[in-house]
Amino acid sequence: MGKATTSSFPRQAEHDIDPVYLNRWSPRSFLDKDVPEELLWSLLEAARWAPSAYNLQPWRFIIARTPEDRERFYTFISEFNLSWCRKAPVLVLMLSQRVSERGENFSHAFDAGAAWGFLALEAVRKGLITHPMTGFDMKKARETLGVPDEYAIQALIAIGYQGPREALPEELREREQPSQRRPLDSLVYEGMFGQKPAGRK
Repeated sequence: MGKATTSSFPRQAEHDIDPVYLNRWSPRSFLDKDVPEELLWSLLEAARWAPSAYNLQPWRFIIARTPEDRERFYTFISEFNLSWCRKAPVLVLMLSQRVSERGENFSHAFDAGAAWGFLALEAVRKGLITHPMTGFDMKKARETLGVPDEYAIQALIAIGYQGPREALPEELREREQPSQRRPLDSLVYEGMFGQKPAGRK
């Protein structure tokens, strides 16, 4: 087994990786503090460089950082998510274009996921936190924000600075910690489905 990597959290990788992967998680407690414009754009810049099939770059972002725009977003977010995300200074609705000049793009969601990953890791590097969510009314979001049918709505992302656990509603405080992951051997097959990789115990 390769050299393990630890993080500042109680997380440990089975093999040697950059700690940024372990230090990324999805807190819910946000400080009431604005994200400087240059920092926000650096996250979106990182996402811009994600790989995509045929270099179609199907991801799109609708950002809400003014009180008026955030209030508009609140109209389609679930009550549970509103209980913590109201303090987030930036909300981003992530879309992916399903159809391009090449026709139907079968990997639009896969490619948008890569862009989200790049954004999330850059946030860690910049001292910010992110929390993606799907707990919102996607149909209402589409209508409210004028999203064309050719775009799929993928997720809503809260971005900001991490706040104290104690600032959360009581029922969320215990959940405010990094989650663990399944063992790598339970996720990887070799040759065909269900077949353990050679040389693994």
